[in-house]
Amino acid sequence: MPDNHLRHQPRLIRQLRSLNEGQHRAAIRYQVLLALIDIAIILFFLLQPYLADKAAYIWLDYAIALWIGGDLLVQFLIVRNRRRWLLTPMTWVDVVIFATLLLPNLFFNFAFLRVMRLWALARRPLLKSILRRLNATYLIDVVRAAVNLAVFLFMASGFVYTFFFNAKEVTTGFVDALYFTVTTMTTTGFGDITLPGTAGKLTSIVMMIVGISLFVRLAQALVRPFKVTFPCPQCGLSRHDADAVHCKACGHLLNIPDEGM
Repeated sequence: MPDNHLRHQPRLIRQLRSLNEGQHRAAIRYQVLLALIDIAIILFFLLQPYLADKAAYIWLDYAIALWIGGDLLVQFLIVRNRRRWLLTPMTWVDVVIFATLLLPNLFFNFAFLRVMRLWALARRPLLKSILRRLNATYLIDVVRAAVNLAVFLFMASGFVYTFFFNAKEVTTGFVDALYFTVTTMTTTGFGDITLPGTAGKLTSIVMMIVGISLFVRLAQALVRPFKVTFPCPQCGLSRHDADAVHCKACGHLLNIPDEGM
């Protein structure tokens, strides 16, 4: 987007974009505040089975709905390509989470999807900024793989609790669901807790396949050589060695920034 077009945008949008994407002190403070709020929201989602019968639960639910709705509005205002943003999976993840919060009685069975909000925390510029300051940008793939594993773990636990153990007492039911998910994903399979029927067997199969894949992905991120993301202007290859001078695919001269992020 040309600079002259950016200058003609409303001042509020330019300030919001600067706070969300900038590296200056005010932007860092703003991003830290957003991260802390995201962490609090994720903890609320994880503790949901234990809080659902509390009097203040519904008010917290609607407050978080307003926050996520506001976050969606801000992202819509500051994004440079709105069409691409609307087609981004994370946008629709936030929309689904917003719907489950705004209409909790209607979408109660989909409440386990709320833990996907963890992806919002991982995608914020603050993560890259922290790793850059710690000179640990090589850990970005490890962090993302760990987040993907954690999201699936708690999502699967929530699904199992909602559709198989919901009749049990809250503490026992959720712990059983988490225990079953961990033993299934790791293929330990003690067999003391199983899911009934054909639906239970199919659920276990999916959890084993996806769980193993995510564990392998995390292991690969831990052991493989670090590569930076920098699209080659000639052929578009986006992954290169941190010290690469020429593109391995086409030989084009690269100019990768030292930080590689």
